[in-house]
Amino acid sequence: MTRSKIGVLGAAVCCISVLLAPLASAASSNDDADHAGIWKYFVPKNAKGELDNYDPIGLIAGALIKTDCSYNWRDDDGKMYCFATPTSLVYFEAWPKTYIARATDALQRLKPGS
Repeated sequence: MTRSKIGVLGAAVCCISVLLAPLASAASSNDDADHAGIWKYFVPKNAKGELDNYDPIGLIAGALIKTDCSYNWRDDDGKMYCFATPTSLVYFEAWPKTYIARATDALQRLKPGS
């Protein structure tokens, strides 16, 4: 591809993005915009995850971090585990069964009133 063709292609991409920008801002003005995003997706209200919706990696680290289940993972039995951040989820995916066992033990120790 010649330099002139690359320049024309770059100009075309810029023009298209300028033309589509108003559409993107209009689309983000809906009522569910607070619940959507590139890393989050809509989770029904009152979503119930295992470990009382606490982040398993947080539990293992000794912290009770409540989540809204925006980031979640389901095991083979359909149980849902909720995470506070995508990083926590990715870390968990390396050894899920080990982390589930550790988080369950940690929840018993950390849970208020136990």
